[in-house]
Amino acid sequence: MDRILARLLGGLLGLAVVLPPPVSLPFAPTHQLVTLAHADDDDDGGGDDDDGGGGRSDRGGSGGSGERRPSRQSGFTLFPFLQSPRPAPVRRAAPAAIPDRVPNEIIAAGLSEAAITQLTTEGYAVAERQSLALLATEPPTEPATEIVRLVVPRGTGLDAARARVAALAPVAQVDFNHYYRPEQTETDPECGGQSCALVREIIGWPLDPAGLVQRCGSLPKIGLIDTAINPAHPSLDKARLEVIRISDDALPQSGRQHGTAVVALLVGAAGSRAPGLLPSSEVIAVDAFRRLGGSADVASTFDLVRALDALAGRNVRVINLSLAGPDNLLLKRAVEAMIARGAILVAAVGNAGPRAKPLYPAGYEGVIAVTAVDKGRNAYRRANQGAHVDIAAPGVNVWTAASISGARPKSGTSFAAPFVSAAAAVLLAERPELTPAQMAEALSLMAQDIGTPGRDSVFGWGLLDARRLCTAEASAAP
Repeated sequence: MDRILARLLGGLLGLAVVLPPPVSLPFAPTHQLVTLAHADDDDDGGGDDDDGGGGRSDRGGSGGSGERRPSRQSGFTLFPFLQSPRPAPVRRAAPAAIPDRVPNEIIAAGLSEAAITQLTTEGYAVAERQSLALLATEPPTEPATEIVRLVVPRGTGLDAARARVAALAPVAQVDFNHYYRPEQTETDPECGGQSCALVREIIGWPLDPAGLVQRCGSLPKIGLIDTAINPAHPSLDKARLEVIRISDDALPQSGRQHGTAVVALLVGAAGSRAPGLLPSSEVIAVDAFRRLGGSADVASTFDLVRALDALAGRNVRVINLSLAGPDNLLLKRAVEAMIARGAILVAAVGNAGPRAKPLYPAGYEGVIAVTAVDKGRNAYRRANQGAHVDIAAPGVNVWTAASISGARPKSGTSFAAPFVSAAAAVLLAERPELTPAQMAEALSLMAQDIGTPGRDSVFGWGLLDARRLCTAEASAAP
């Protein structure tokens, strides 16, 4: 009974870990109390992906099985009532879902001034409007050359707003202002060092492309619509690179990881840590993205159309689109206008998975849709599949630039598309008269059939074979 009483008094009075020496009790405990130690896993998801260090650090002891074994640090105590209350574990909130469209906007091309005036009387606000040479018609009609961004009245749903604008202007193209994302996913942590650079060897791309350029002729400009770029990266120090920002300067700038990686894969300096496929090419890069929700980079349809218009104004023939999103009437019209002008559009098929519906612009007719494979020529497990897939290229653990300095492996269909864009630029150097349809045919004839015989939904016509660039066999393609 005395022992029980002492324990109750200890709990009530909040005694220390060991009973105080002045208290002379024959049953005083001699075991030191050990409290539970908590690990703090703090992954801040920083905005840069520089390779200066990093990697996983397991600070919680030896072994790697993850099995919890009893020890003196396990939190066991003979006196649980003396323990301090265990703090609740820190739980990081799940990242907010990124919507597929701007929540309160409709965009349209072909609205007349009368229609715009009527819409403003109904509470719609014109947020932005811009004339586009890309959408010019013959003979010219002013409304058809302009794209308008409308803010929907409060309380009006987007579906109802789209229906209202379309009813008011039946000849206009009206749709949501969709968002598009860069097509990059996880990187295999087991791929490190320069071993990842060898992935381009599976398509026979020369490690020194200077000879390829000399054999094929003067390279055309390559257009790029992507996120922000770090032009100060050592691999881009001597690059022939022009960067244009389309999105509003008042909006948060997009991250530099994706755009820097893609442009370095194209034109990174030979001999640098991130050598490019065509270091001597000139690239005009349009930053059409902005940061949304603190961590996601998105480009709206409105800005993508303006970006295409900017490249059309510079007569760019090859355009790399390492991005994907929903089908959109205005984007489709802009893509069709670019193809009609002779532009070769190369787009990533997307990383939504084999059973996902097609993503765009890769899903549009006339766009060269690129999927990704690893160095074993296996299909990238996250890549979209479908009848629209045209060709495959390396896209898993592709060695390219990090956002600040150095380099690291990158995965996603985003990094497969530049291989095909570079090949298209080389083909145009030799045969500048190629139309978009003829370019697609020429690339298909250069592909190694690695799937079901003939064209299939996984690899398209097969894996790009750069060894056939500027050869007599390739030149004979129709």
